[in-house]
Amino acid sequence: MDRETENLVLIGMPGAGKSTVGVLLAKTAGRSFVDTDLLIQEGEGRPLQSLLDEKGAAGFQALEERYLRALHVRGAVIATGGSAVYSAAAMDHLRRGGPVVYLAATLPTLAGRLGAWEEGRGVVRRPGQTLADLFAERDPLYRRYAEAVIATDGLPHDAVVRAVLRAVGKSSAGRSP
Repeated sequence: MDRETENLVLIGMPGAGKSTVGVLLAKTAGRSFVDTDLLIQEGEGRPLQSLLDEKGAAGFQALEERYLRALHVRGAVIATGGSAVYSAAAMDHLRRGGPVVYLAATLPTLAGRLGAWEEGRGVVRRPGQTLADLFAERDPLYRRYAEAVIATDGLPHDAVVRAVLRAVGKSSAGRSP
């Protein structure tokens, strides 16, 4: 697979900037942009929170896995939902399409960006699970699947875009076709 047809996959916590950076990255790199949360919402005809309320965390994760595994695009920037890493099958599918980059923000930064994150944002979590609990659970998963980790705290979006492009350039050079 050559660099033009490889996808660039962004993973990370809610509030890490995947969608915002993804749009800018797609513009900068001349690629299309896919936000998998929006893909699910459009496909199901309702907001993520509504789907979570109806299906529960496990049901939503099965739905998300189905959408991710059915995603067949080339040369796109893909911003995943924060819970994508709960599915090894989905992540393996995404990784076959191109490099995966973890946009990593610290817990205080995420808390500041998310505010009242429990209300209506469509975040997959267990009842009573705090943001700190969620971060502790997911951070190792993000690191497991990522080829590159970009620390985003204090960086403007354009600097994150440049860091992703540098990291992907290095990781793509060593990828086999």
